[in-house]
Amino acid sequence: MTASPRPAPQQLVFEWEQTRHSIAEDVLGIVTGTFVVALGLHLLKAVGAVTGGTAGLALLIDQLSDIPFWLIFTLVNAPFVALALWKKGVRFTVLTALCVGGVAGLSVVNAAWMPAAGLQPVYAVVGGNLLVGVGLLILFRHGASVGGVNIIAILVQERTGFRAGWTQMIVDVLIIAAAFVAAPWPLVLLSAAGAVILNLVLALNHRPGRYIGH
Repeated sequence: MTASPRPAPQQLVFEWEQTRHSIAEDVLGIVTGTFVVALGLHLLKAVGAVTGGTAGLALLIDQLSDIPFWLIFTLVNAPFVALALWKKGVRFTVLTALCVGGVAGLSVVNAAWMPAAGLQPVYAVVGGNLLVGVGLLILFRHGASVGGVNIIAILVQERTGFRAGWTQMIVDVLIIAAAFVAAPWPLVLLSAAGAVILNLVLALNHRPGRYIGH
């Protein structure tokens, strides 16, 4: 007697109209994500740490200059926002520009309303990178970002075949290595560990198709 074949696993099918975020959900998600990213960067800035990507570059320049962080963050991300218009479309670009401006503005608010002197560096670096990672995930889920090297990485991959992930990693390593100029080596090593935490948060959670909402 042959065993009856096992039934195929059922798959849930959702229509776009049933799963996409409403305007109110997008607004709340983008405001929340922007706030969380800004808070994470505030913790990192408070202890003189850096991280990967354009956020880390902005933190590094902030340590080496007297230019206000809000202005550095805006200028560093401006070219990537322009590239987003080419690669990602108008909606993504507009939302990303708003998020970059939001993080820049909140950096001023956080500095004035939440003094962070005396923070324990390990706590600040781990907590800061976790917050930035979670904030980015929220923004990604609502079709936005705060700029980033990933756009350049995608272009390099398309033109040369060199994998985008490797490009991103090389840029992160260069930014953190450059931090030796501005920070003591224990803090730089701690920053490197924090950047790994940030990338793990994104790699383990930002997977297309895993979630229902669009």
